[in-house]
Amino acid sequence: MAGSVQRTARGPTLAAMTDVLRRGRASLAFGFFVQGVAFALLVTRIPAMQDRYGVSDALLPVFLAAVPILAGAGSVTTERLVRRIRPSRLLRWSQPVVLLALLGVGAGDQVAELAVVLGVFGLSVGMLDASMNMLGVSLQRAYGRSIMLSFHAAYSLGGILGASLAWVGAHAELTLWMSYLPVVAVLLPAVLVGSRWYVDGETGPAEAGETKGDETKGLAFRLLLPLCLVMTFAYIGDSTVSNWSAKYVKDVLGGSEQLATVPYNVYMVTTLVGRSVGDLGVRRFGAVAVVRLGALVAACGFVVVAVAPGAWVGMLGFTLLGIGLCVLVPQTFAAAGRLFPGASDAAVARLNIFNYVGFLVGSPLVGALGEAWSYRGAMLVPMALVLVTTVYARSFASGGDRYGGGHERPRTVDVGRGSNGL
Repeated sequence: MAGSVQRTARGPTLAAMTDVLRRGRASLAFGFFVQGVAFALLVTRIPAMQDRYGVSDALLPVFLAAVPILAGAGSVTTERLVRRIRPSRLLRWSQPVVLLALLGVGAGDQVAELAVVLGVFGLSVGMLDASMNMLGVSLQRAYGRSIMLSFHAAYSLGGILGASLAWVGAHAELTLWMSYLPVVAVLLPAVLVGSRWYVDGETGPAEAGETKGDETKGLAFRLLLPLCLVMTFAYIGDSTVSNWSAKYVKDVLGGSEQLATVPYNVYMVTTLVGRSVGDLGVRRFGAVAVVRLGALVAACGFVVVAVAPGAWVGMLGFTLLGIGLCVLVPQTFAAAGRLFPGASDAAVARLNIFNYVGFLVGSPLVGALGEAWSYRGAMLVPMALVLVTTVYARSFASGGDRYGGGHERPRTVDVGRGSNGL
């Protein structure tokens, strides 16, 4: 049986447990990677989607806002479902739905069909994001050291690949269906096979006022609120780059149309690099120091973008933004798991909602300020919000599980259950 553990008279062998952990980590990293590919393929082909379905510029924001709103609803639903269904099972079946919904975007030709498919995509993405971060948090607890950034690095790598595939499809003038079909045909069976090795971690001891009988009672919102704000501010910064970097370089900094496509790619690459090495920084210096440094670097990036005299200096700013912002979201999920070890699944699900809040607020906020004031001045608003993260950085410390706080604990063996019912 996949995910099974060899047992001795005294229980599972350490080697077998380590093997289960490694397979669980690899399969979950692949899940993050696939999600990065799927989301990038969707958002980077929005102009082609408009052309196929005849969606006007006035109607497009409605569709774009509906996806994160429904994703938030999916995250709320996940919080309730995990009381009865293991996160691994929710992830196993939500990821194929996301891929099939992506394929559905390329298959229809009526606006009503697009609305339905994007609705399914949004709900399933919310469930997918919440459940895979739940598994990431529980695996980090099992490992006893920081590994959360590595999962999000896999997501960034998937995003780069997805954006590259989208560029190839657009350059070759392929229809959405022809762009998406080969990707889904490869990834769908791969995630179904890989999901056999997902590992559900065991719930940790109750603390911080948690109640073991009903984990939702253990969530003291006053303790979770700082992390919710950090998550929101991080995604406001992220959505500012993803939605406004091209326009900013072209219209404000005077760059060419070709050069305007570069900032987001630079941002994604530096995000990947930062997340790839970020766990080492957390293990060496602690989560609080890494989060504070990331927030300061990101704030400096926004300042450089705001005062840049030309496009190439602006690129430096977007590079700093990728390096700084990349650590905030993974460490926020990890901090929720440390603060609420007896209710980590519920904490992650609630925290995940603020991912979508930041996404919804960020782009309209910068756009409105840019039109009413100036786009240079608008960049100072996400800068100020990111700086607030330094005030809340102490929330990333923990009292019980000291991993990630500069005091790594030895690797543990609380691997929990595999997706087949360990």
